[in-house]
Amino acid sequence: MTVITENVIPGNHGRIFTTNVNEDAQMEAVKSVVEKIVGVKDVVLINEVFPKEFIVHTVKLVNNDTIEKAVSSLGVKAIPKGIFPLFTL
Repeated sequence: MTVITENVIPGNHGRIFTTNVNEDAQMEAVKSVVEKIVGVKDVVLINEVFPKEFIVHTVKLVNNDTIEKAVSSLGVKAIPKGIFPLFTL
């Protein structure tokens, strides 16, 4: 594991998490909980896919485990997906 894979890196690329949430109201609760984490700038919900996903953007390094634990307090899971490419050639 590296710093890049274990954390959400600050900037506009963010990190995608998948979740086992089924309803839009639950997704809003996930968004609310994650936005309370220090360093999280915003959370973008992706309800059009299954399983549902959300993107977390930060202003400082935030450990994936911190986000996973916050979401698990709601009784659901959040699993980080692969990282976004930071640039294209």
